[in-house]
Formats: sequence, C-alpha cells, structure tokens
Amino acid sequence: MPLKQAAYDHCIELIERRLTKIQAQIKDLEAALASETKSSAGDKHETGRAMVQLEREKMGRQWALAEQERKILAKVKIEHGGILVGPGTLVLTENQGFFIAVAAGELRHRGKSIYCISPLAPLAKVFLGKGVGATVRFNQNTYTITAVL
Repeated sequence: MPLKQAAYDHCIELIERRLTKIQAQIKDLEAALASETKSSAGDKHETGRAMVQLEREKMGRQWALAEQERKILAKVKIEHGGILVGPGTLVLTENQGFFIAVAAGELRHRGKSIYCISPLAPLAKVFLGKGVGATVRFNQNTYTITAVL
C-alpha cells in the first residue's frame, strides 16, 4: 500500500473509532438522563440533570469536530501529489514524513514514521508553500523536503 494511502487510512480509522466512542458515550448519557428524569429528589435531581446535559453538549461538540475532520479527509485526493506543500499532501523529509490533513498522531509504515498533522499546526505552517529541496527549521530541528506527494 502506498505511503499516502496508509496515512489517509490511519486518519480515517482514528476518526471512525472516535465517532463510535462518542456515539456510545452519548447513548450512555441519554440513558443516565432518562434515569434522572424518573427520580424526584428535588435540587439533587436538577443538579444531576444539569451535569448530564452539560456532558451531552460536550459530546455533541466532539462529534461535530470529528465530523468536520471526516469532511476534510473526504476532500483529500490520494492519487494527486503536488509541487508545493499544502493541505492533503504528504511531505517526506530525510528522516520522517508529515501527512498534512488532520491531527491523528504517528503512523509507522514500512519502517517510516509518518505524523498526521493539521494544516493549522505550527509545524505544518512552516512547510506550507514549500517544495522539494526546501529546508525548513522548526524547534531547533532542520527538515529538508525530499518529496511532496
């Protein structure tokens, strides 16, 4: 499997796992909210309902963020490379690679480290607009771009 496809699949898998986990948490919260409704312990009841509702709203925001990341990935063209680094590109340097799409951590593939990072990440911003042969510095590290896929 090509390196860019592996990075893309890693990101999709992470987002799908995140969505499944959030969905289960929302279901649990809705069950907790339903059981709080059956209680009639006055102020304690209202406090419990409010806490469950706040947690439900938090899960809703996390769900929306994961869906937004899924939409970003849907726009990535795996088969297209680029001359310059931009969102959706895989940047290879002499030691590691960076898939600029969504923040999904490290992927080890065929002995290479690929870091899946958001285009908004400070490191991604240093790479954006650069091409093969360009050298960039970030946090006392120097990276020379060997390929843009």
